[in-house]
Amino acid sequence: MNDDYQQVLLKIKSDLSKYQKIHDEKKRLIIVSKSQTTKNIQKIISENNLEFGENYVEEGIIKIIELNDERLKWHFIGKVQSNKIKKIVKYFDWVQTVSSLKHAKLLDDQCNIQNKKINICVQINIDEEDSKGGIKIDEIELFLNEISSYKNLVIRGIMSIPSKSNTLKEKINSYSILKLEYDKLTKIYKTVDTLSIGMSNDYDIALNYGSNMIRIGQLIFGERT
Repeated sequence: MNDDYQQVLLKIKSDLSKYQKIHDEKKRLIIVSKSQTTKNIQKIISENNLEFGENYVEEGIIKIIELNDERLKWHFIGKVQSNKIKKIVKYFDWVQTVSSLKHAKLLDDQCNIQNKKINICVQINIDEEDSKGGIKIDEIELFLNEISSYKNLVIRGIMSIPSKSNTLKEKINSYSILKLEYDKLTKIYKTVDTLSIGMSNDYDIALNYGSNMIRIGQLIFGERT
């Protein structure tokens, strides 16, 4: 845990506030708590942060149970696996990494069994990197058309992780493309209100280009061990 985490959080929230005024739109911070102890997470909660993202189902469940705080919202941001979907539906409020029609159907079926609805984002592999999950940007309308009949999936928007190397080289048109697609989807789907882009290394760029949800972990907690 960084010693100056409180100052880091203040800086991030100041940036969120700045872009909220520029875009006249609420900007949300998801704290990525992967590999962190519940003690560290409790410190973040005490700073009035109530939304957390976890990459691994089992690790996330342990924290959700230990913290036992109904105020918290939990986002699954890791790779979806068929055999974990029952647990994802039971313990998480959001799945930000939906990119498979099979998984969408399984999520909907499991929600039906558990009498629950779940918020989803479709993951876009905007720079078509082999190392990342997600569908291609030109596939999203067909994908959403296929899953829009699933009554237990609340389609909230799109999530993406633009190429770090492109960002460092200031090749940032990926952010613009994602924003254009997001704006188009808001006109088609009433529930779409989330453009989840921006992490520790690029959140300022993402906010500037219209992201309204950023996912920050390393900047707050430091390098993971």
